[in-house]
Amino acid sequence: MKTDKTSVIVIEQPNNGQPNNKKHESNLPIENEELKSKNVESPTHKQFFKITQQFGLEAPLLPIEKQMPIEDRSTKRGRLTYLRQQENIEAIMDKTFAFCANKSLDKRPDLDWFDRYITLAENVSNKTMQDLWAKILMGELTRPGSYSLKALKVFRDMSIVDAKLLAKACSLAVKDQSKKNIRLISGTYQQPGLLNFFNKNRQQHINLSHFGLNYADILSLADNHLVYKQESELNVIAVGEKLNFYFNGLPLKLSGKKSNIAIQFYKFTPIGTELANLISDKPNDDFFTTLKQQLRHHFEISE
Repeated sequence: MKTDKTSVIVIEQPNNGQPNNKKHESNLPIENEELKSKNVESPTHKQFFKITQQFGLEAPLLPIEKQMPIEDRSTKRGRLTYLRQQENIEAIMDKTFAFCANKSLDKRPDLDWFDRYITLAENVSNKTMQDLWAKILMGELTRPGSYSLKALKVFRDMSIVDAKLLAKACSLAVKDQSKKNIRLISGTYQQPGLLNFFNKNRQQHINLSHFGLNYADILSLADNHLVYKQESELNVIAVGEKLNFYFNGLPLKLSGKKSNIAIQFYKFTPIGTELANLISDKPNDDFFTTLKQQLRHHFEISE
């Protein structure tokens, strides 16, 4: 009987006397790193898994045999979204009810506004932001027209960091008597003339960044349509001309000591002015002291 040399060559000795790496590799056990990582219960894995569970997106982190059909996963995710939205809006309603205690509500609320409000607020889960949304609703129910839908859309896109930045700006801002014009005073100067051109005190700068509000913050507020990024000026033409402001509820009365004085400031936009009403008066005393010191170069101040 003859030996089958062909089978011997294929199994025992590949062509050209070289090891058959391809054949050898195919017989090695291959570890699937992706599947392996899914089985490792690290603290990070557990934390991320809990987050995905809340949104019905944990399937990719499970072994294939434990995954629900994609149609069922989609249905589950939709149900969790609706439940989360319902919990959010109910929490806001509960907070609003508490804020409305001892207040008189308008007898004819705008139901279309209320419907749009629910759509915008139902995805807010942060407790602090829910408080602010509740204050918006309370303000609109007690005084219709306080918050426009444009302001609500801007506020919907704001993070808690953005809201804190707005609160910081409000703590440094002054309002006029109408409370419709809110300004961040950044300096004053007297228009140059022959007698004051070389006077070092002709221009006074108020360093907002020293009190936690730098120019990058101004730009961030501007990006959210809360503050105009370009400085504006308020001119005081005559000596003795008076200006009345309020600094977080504290009166600030100015009377020009010199003529042709300009106050430089960043002005809140109409939307920023609306949303500033959410922030309770909380004056920065150190800034108020510095502000008055700088203003005294050009104004008499009475409180």
